[in-house]
Amino acid sequence: MRDATNVLGRPLELCCGAPRTGFYRDGFCHTGPEDVGRHLVCAEMTEEFLDFTKAQGNDLSTPRPEFNFPGLKPGDRWCLCAVRWQEALEAGVAPPVILAATHENALDWISFDDLTQYALPVG
Repeated sequence: MRDATNVLGRPLELCCGAPRTGFYRDGFCHTGPEDVGRHLVCAEMTEEFLDFTKAQGNDLSTPRPEFNFPGLKPGDRWCLCAVRWQEALEAGVAPPVILAATHENALDWISFDDLTQYALPVG
């Protein structure tokens, strides 16, 4: 898990430590056999995406203190399920992606060209 590679073929970088993201809540978009949702895409939240995913039954914007989840707002970074990002792309509301923090396994569901089209500039 710690030796994961990003979609650029380099070591996977931190997606977000506050709020702590990732299936394992370690800040990285690591994956493993338990991660059936494949939380592989590091994305920067937008209002459009948050509204879209809430309409799909996954409310990421409402705080859930019982799960130590603060709720996300536009500008927050979060490890998204690869399939949900692809659905958002098809719906025209895909959020921007941080390639260096997106796990290489995302390429099993999403084309590299689509990811790079939505990539935030490095820096």
